[in-house]
Amino acid sequence: MEQTNTKNIPIKDITLFRSCLVSAEYPGIEASTKYIFDKLGIEYVIDRNQSCCTGLGHYYDIFDELSTTALAARNFSHAIENKHKHYVPMCATCYAILKNAAKTLNQKDDVREKINNAFCENGLENLQYKKDSINPTDDITHVADILYHFKDQLKKHKKVDISGLKIATHHGCHYCKVHYDDTLCGVRNPQLMDKICEAMDVPTIGWYDHKRLTCGCGFRQRYANRELSLEASTDKFESLYKEDVDVLLVMCPNCHLQFDRYERVIQQHTGHKKHMVILNIAQLIALYMGAHPYKTVGIQTHTTNVEPILDKLGIEYDSGEDSLHD
Repeated sequence: MEQTNTKNIPIKDITLFRSCLVSAEYPGIEASTKYIFDKLGIEYVIDRNQSCCTGLGHYYDIFDELSTTALAARNFSHAIENKHKHYVPMCATCYAILKNAAKTLNQKDDVREKINNAFCENGLENLQYKKDSINPTDDITHVADILYHFKDQLKKHKKVDISGLKIATHHGCHYCKVHYDDTLCGVRNPQLMDKICEAMDVPTIGWYDHKRLTCGCGFRQRYANRELSLEASTDKFESLYKEDVDVLLVMCPNCHLQFDRYERVIQQHTGHKKHMVILNIAQLIALYMGAHPYKTVGIQTHTTNVEPILDKLGIEYDSGEDSLHD
């Protein structure tokens, strides 16, 4: 464990917390993260006993807070038993949900007791959570925080010059706007991914109109209030189109889905023809390190084609490996 600012960053004994949206929508994010961790020598495990954090269901009011906290207690207990208690989510929603659950389990004795009693009543005594077993600040760390911590080592693994890209960043509400004290590199003008890019010699555009604006998904709002959701996304895109951005970097699969899946819809609505690729920060770093664009980075799962960026970077590829696009 090493310290960055006031937050301890784990460098071993890590459980890479898998995300439902990453697995279902953009599995290349997980593959890219593993690729980077392996290159950097970061020790981690995948816990096959891990369950969903319930984030999507929680914000749709399908899971109540008690159920969400109970599942977190279950997951924490498995991680502790595996001696890899440092949870590293790839999703900002998982990150925020897990921190909230850990705080609840540590601070609310009645909730913790109710959950532990439920475990015992169902023969799951081994899953009982002990107060303060998980430190929500030090034991739950977004993968982007770790990438930031190791940013100065990235150049050692450089295979592709990405300095020709014009990049903007979107850090996500559940990273910047929930647990302020745990957020690295600012919340009003978040710069975590910007600084990672600087370490790879590709400065971002920095501040732009609507940088802190939500992606627009709003969980249920994406479906219940579709026009309102798309209006927020459109405001973001309009500002980025003015900046002539090649790549918008994200650190949450929900934001990724909102921007990537709906870019064509927004273009139809606004008449814009600008091509802007959406990449997770781990995917960009993996490309920088020479990862295979399809087998590792998984660009074939994107709605907006990533190949124009590969062409710009001079990365060779066989488009026949993309079976999802015409």
